[in-house]
Amino acid sequence: MTNPPRFDIYDLIHKALRAVMGETLTAVGRMDALDDDDTAAALARVRTLLTLARAHLKHENDFVHAALEARRAGSSTRTAHEHEQHVHTIGALEAQVERVESASGPARMGAVGRLYRALALFVAENFEHMHIEETENNQALWAAYSDAELIAIQDALVASIAPQEMAEVMRWMVPSATPFERAVLLGDVQRKVSAEAFSALLDIVRPHLAGRDWDKLMHALAPLPLAA
Repeated sequence: MTNPPRFDIYDLIHKALRAVMGETLTAVGRMDALDDDDTAAALARVRTLLTLARAHLKHENDFVHAALEARRAGSSTRTAHEHEQHVHTIGALEAQVERVESASGPARMGAVGRLYRALALFVAENFEHMHIEETENNQALWAAYSDAELIAIQDALVASIAPQEMAEVMRWMVPSATPFERAVLLGDVQRKVSAEAFSALLDIVRPHLAGRDWDKLMHALAPLPLAA
């Protein structure tokens, strides 16, 4: 008989980050640097990604790394150092976004190419970084904490997130989850917030779910006190 899987504090947020990173990189790769509106829309997506990434680093430092160091001193050293590097890279990418905005014509096209390549490296580094967290850091967490304790750490982390940031996180997290994960996640949220707040959250995520996925979610959460 196999043991049930342990609680993974990284799973859903990393799915969200992988999704926003992949889609943002694709958007920058195909943007029309000679079209001001297209450029502005793509750069706004980059800024959203960088804002989410910077906030995510802080949340992990404050809650996950703190938990690791409390019971396994030194176990967060590698990823903490990488977080410092990522903060520096985020600042450099923000500067590149500003250079794209201030350029025009062929100069802007060149600046976009440089931003795209730098963003691609950032995404690649983060994908590898998240794998280390999901393997090595999780092993340390599971050795030091029960699932109930890990859930309490995540609850405290989530409670520290401002509503606007949480809305942006959920916009990416819910579509990136499996139907089962989506139902568990939103079922938990439904029990903790008002009907009005939950309806507003569904309005945020619905445009990003395929029809069949939406139907599965409604079936899993039924009955909901919401209009069809």
